[in-house]
Amino acid sequence: MAAAVVNYPLVAGLLAFAVAQSAKFFTTWYKEKRWDARQFIASGGMPSSHSATVTALAVSVGIQEGFRSATFATSVILACVVMHDAFGVRLHAGKQAEVLNQIVYELPIEHPLAETKPLREILGHTVPQVVAGCILGILTAVIMLLVLGSYI
Repeated sequence: MAAAVVNYPLVAGLLAFAVAQSAKFFTTWYKEKRWDARQFIASGGMPSSHSATVTALAVSVGIQEGFRSATFATSVILACVVMHDAFGVRLHAGKQAEVLNQIVYELPIEHPLAETKPLREILGHTVPQVVAGCILGILTAVIMLLVLGSYI
């Protein structure tokens, strides 16, 4: 078993990402009554896989290296930047894409941009989606610690 978890922070981050993306897949099925495999790789939605990943990474680094270590401080700063970007810059970029798509849709058919492929509108996250991802990341790191214990 010890060989299975060679790098606890790496495995915790990847596992949190996989769980978050899987949750999006099943949430889409529950809400829309359809299977959409693209949800496994899609950005945006509940919960934020970016937040889950960086939070699991930071918590597992803190557990393994110590919460007073420089490595933990670095991972927390990285997590803050990623989460701020998720509900700040990327969310607003998605809203701008929505407006631009509407403008292109209303162009006359003879306009050179009328046939432009629509931009992706769901890019970022709302604050609840980021918080849910953060909670998922914490839970992933802690559950891994509880299950694997001395193997970490």
